[in-house]
Amino acid sequence: MKAVWNGSVIAESEETRIVESKHYFPMDSLKPEYFTNSKKETRCAWKGKAAYFHLHVKGEVNEDAAWYYPKASYAAKPIENYVAFWKGVKVTE
Repeated sequence: MKAVWNGSVIAESEETRIVESKHYFPMDSLKPEYFTNSKKETRCAWKGKAAYFHLHVKGEVNEDAAWYYPKASYAAKPIENYVAFWKGVKVTE
C-alpha cells in the first residue's frame, strides 16, 4: 500500500493494518522528510488518545493529516504506533 499526497509517496508498506476501513502504516514505513509533529490530540472511546502529524510536500502543508496512537488501549494494541491518513491523502495499492 502507498499513501500519496501532493504527488509524492509519503509512506509505503506491505504490512498495513486495517481498522474501521482505514489502512494504518507502520511508523518505519513513513518518509520522515514529509512529517512534523503536531500539537493536536484527540481521544477515541475505544482506541485511546491520538497524536497527529503535519505533512510538508513540495512547499505545501497539510495540517493534522496523519494520526497514530502512541499508547493505544488494549483493544487497539495491534495499531499502536501505526499511522493513518485523511485530508486528501490517497491510499492505494
